[in-house]
Amino acid sequence: MSEKREWRHLYTLLKLAEMGAHRRTAKISTEFLARKLGVSQQSASRHLIELERKGWIKRTITPKGCLVQIAEPGVNQLKRLYANVRFLMETAYPPSVTLEGVVFTGLGEGAYYVTRDHYRRQFIEKLGFDPYPGTLNLKLLSDYDVKTRLELEAYPAIEIEGFKSEDRTFGAVKCYPAIIENKVKGALVAAMRSHYDASVIELIAPICLRKHFNLKDGHKVKVEVLTLP
Repeated sequence: MSEKREWRHLYTLLKLAEMGAHRRTAKISTEFLARKLGVSQQSASRHLIELERKGWIKRTITPKGCLVQIAEPGVNQLKRLYANVRFLMETAYPPSVTLEGVVFTGLGEGAYYVTRDHYRRQFIEKLGFDPYPGTLNLKLLSDYDVKTRLELEAYPAIEIEGFKSEDRTFGAVKCYPAIIENKVKGALVAAMRSHYDASVIELIAPICLRKHFNLKDGHKVKVEVLTLP
């Protein structure tokens, strides 16, 4: 089912609930429902037929009108919608933020750090994937993106612990799950000590992002960064 149709079904359920159909059987004319939905009477009738086929409502046609009651699956859909809206309104931070930047060639250190065994084991364990040996570097496009990136620091993150080798210390790394170009699951990595400022983000993924998306320096990339529950 398309997302547009799903929202149409949920909106129709919501309007039926406003008429009390989630608590009792309500007598509802398609003409009145059409006005509530802002659609034609024919469309309102089709919405009811579709909801009945999905099992979200029970409907009986009588000479005096249409009797409608929202069935248990429909009530569950309304409860899920309510829970999602309540979470969005009450949470201290949004469930995700979107950043946009342009690809640039970095200092070439990403592959070195990502392939350190101590880091790599934690990436696999905590992020759920073995990262491609390298990072995709993006220069954020606007002050809004930079501000949003800075706000991320106040959100919970997956922390990759630092470690010491014989000759140097490797710092801790904060990771935020991310979806690159709405297709590839990866992570935004923020080193506690970095050569870059907040206008730059570094991404890791289980594949080579440059090759997968055929990216070259200067190409724009959108990243949805997911915050943790």
